[in-house]
Amino acid sequence: MTHLRTPISTPRHLARTTLAMMLAFAAGAQAATTSLNDAWQFHRADAAGLASADKVPAAAWSTVNLPHAAHIEPRVPTAPWQGTVFYKKTFDAALAPGERAILRFEAVMNVADVWLNGKHLGQHLGGYLPFAFDVTDLLKAGGKNEVIVRANNEDNAITGPKPLKDLDFIQHGGMYRGVSLITKPAVHITDEMLAATTAGGGVFVTFPQVDKAQATVQVKTEVANTSKAARTVTVRNTLAWQGKEIARAERKVTLKAGERRHVTMPMTVAQPNLWSPQAPNLHVLDTAIVGEGAGDSVQTRIGIRRLAFDARHKLLVNGEPVQLRGVNRHQEYPHVGYALSPQADYRDALLIKKYGFDYIRLSHYPQSPAFMAAADELGLLVIPGVPGWQYFNKNPAFAKQVVKTCEDMIRRDRNHASVLAWECSLNETDMPDAFVDTLHKTVHAEYPGEGAYSVGWLPRSYDIYMQARQHRIGDKHALPAKPLIVSEYGDWEYYAMNAGFNQGAWSDLKPADRSSRQLLSQGEKHLLQQAANVAEAHDDNFTTPAFADGYWVMFDYARGYAPDLEASGAMSIDRLPKFAAEFFRSQRSPEQANAQWGGGPMVFIASYWTPESSPRVRVFTNAEEVELRLNGKTVARKKAAPSSTHPRLKHPPVEFDTGGFQSGELVAVAYTGGKVVAEHTVRTPGEPVKLEVALDEMGVPKAVGDLVFARARVVDANGTTVPASGQAVTFTADPGYEVIHSPQAVTEAGIASVLVRVKQPNGTLSAAAGKLQGALAPK
Repeated sequence: MTHLRTPISTPRHLARTTLAMMLAFAAGAQAATTSLNDAWQFHRADAAGLASADKVPAAAWSTVNLPHAAHIEPRVPTAPWQGTVFYKKTFDAALAPGERAILRFEAVMNVADVWLNGKHLGQHLGGYLPFAFDVTDLLKAGGKNEVIVRANNEDNAITGPKPLKDLDFIQHGGMYRGVSLITKPAVHITDEMLAATTAGGGVFVTFPQVDKAQATVQVKTEVANTSKAARTVTVRNTLAWQGKEIARAERKVTLKAGERRHVTMPMTVAQPNLWSPQAPNLHVLDTAIVGEGAGDSVQTRIGIRRLAFDARHKLLVNGEPVQLRGVNRHQEYPHVGYALSPQADYRDALLIKKYGFDYIRLSHYPQSPAFMAAADELGLLVIPGVPGWQYFNKNPAFAKQVVKTCEDMIRRDRNHASVLAWECSLNETDMPDAFVDTLHKTVHAEYPGEGAYSVGWLPRSYDIYMQARQHRIGDKHALPAKPLIVSEYGDWEYYAMNAGFNQGAWSDLKPADRSSRQLLSQGEKHLLQQAANVAEAHDDNFTTPAFADGYWVMFDYARGYAPDLEASGAMSIDRLPKFAAEFFRSQRSPEQANAQWGGGPMVFIASYWTPESSPRVRVFTNAEEVELRLNGKTVARKKAAPSSTHPRLKHPPVEFDTGGFQSGELVAVAYTGGKVVAEHTVRTPGEPVKLEVALDEMGVPKAVGDLVFARARVVDANGTTVPASGQAVTFTADPGYEVIHSPQAVTEAGIASVLVRVKQPNGTLSAAAGKLQGALAPK
């Protein structure tokens, strides 16, 4: 019996093993794991006071599949839904003598009560992490079993992080991740979420020694014997690289009846293929239990790597110094909130890598297993964090809940190569010293030995100090003598003047045209202002000893306490790039390139070149110099050299004075070593003549249940995008695609986007805006 604990996804390998393999496991292709994601009955209890599922009228239930959003929100939620929902499902189960059955939920928002065959299994607090129940003794052999879930996402003083009316993001309700029934033989590998001891349960992989010549891969496995007699089994670990076995270790153990034991074995790997942001090499570890009453195995993807800090608190990855450019990410999509498909999570990770980032702060909560797997594969270092945002409750139950969340987060994600550090810290919250000390100790208790770091926004105890740029400005206190991350920058310091501690105080806001909160629809002038802020702030971060910084934020997102979008994203909520995204792409070294996420030499003209455009044209590049041509004539050729505005950027923006607008064509030619290495062309748009319709799959093949953005691009006769905003577009889909929320959308910078769910492998989609028409090209 095989269980996959780390979902695998990649466009590059879809046709061979990875994403297809992940989806097969999720669909229950393995004999030991049955997906329970399909055909749930659902009811949203909009009426107050409905406490149990048996009070729901039969006609009030609807059929849904997981992942599922409790409420489909408008693109800009003005009154985000909170309340109670019910889910129920019947399923068959058949256990062989001695087998165990585990019912596992990957996440339910936010307080979940679960019943099986009328028995209350328990209540789980917190909406971002898995929980599981051993249901062996409650299953009806060969009969119909009914599971009922009651979930509530209302404000909760114990889980936090803050009442919605004061919170800058939404905790979207529902069973938004998967559910599975895992069948285990009598002697088996335990589920890490049912671990009985600290740093225990399941399979836990560490790397006591790593260098280019040799690495030690240490595997700790908890084995349980639930039979009524002693059993002798062999615990076998096999490590494979690109399908070929490179190391093996095994041990015979005898377990008493009812005994659980951790078995730890090291393996030596000569000349290992190490994992790093630029070379995210992944191995597959198969941990198997073989013998009488056994037959269990778990596969885990791992990256062999070593993280450390030098005497100057700079990050070393496998002994090499690394400076990380990063971003913060909310896992929210428009309309469906957190209920993303694995492919949608992968596309988000791919966009982050593509636009020049190697590090992500997962704000402000643990994010999906699919996204973590994508980070492993793409070479993105991440910081998972516990839910928290300017909130502390003196009730001891609150502190206990935070500590448990920290433990569970580490147990779920400890084998991911992408994890840089654990943010067991309440964001921007004045925490008691003893509480901070406990969280720091919890990190090292759950992940003992080298390679684990705690990180928090207070300088006390944590291995790494995390400070936002807005908190640094005006702060006269000396930085602590420890590694530093700029947790957030580029937004609040250009938006308000209260250092970010009172987002509800609107009296000190800066003028909108100075803000970094600029929607894609607001036009070229505003997008240039955001890009200017970003470049200035990123440059300023190099005045600190920080080894990493994280721009706030990658994608625009819906807010809880304000009826608008938080618009400081480098990309829109529909995942379209703003000029700021192109600036970040220009900051990646031209030597870094990859078939998946691009890279290499680049140049980008930050202009639509219309009569409203500034005659001063800004160009982003990572080349040595740029020549700008207007209608075939050279405007100037300039070096991309540091300036008084950007004295520290390795690849500062280059500006050209065109002398005034002339309709036609701008061409930027980038040179390094005197040779042309990249070009970018912008043309003055003409009158719109049609819509170009496409699904933005990003090279990640769609599958049934997938969520993909459909685009309708307004173009002229030459195929140039007409970058006007506000034009209404209506999408029409056949049964192959379901348009989420509404088929109507308006253009932003010439592109209208709707979110669609894939219902069948192939479908048709068309769009219309008055006389403008377009449809998906047939395949």
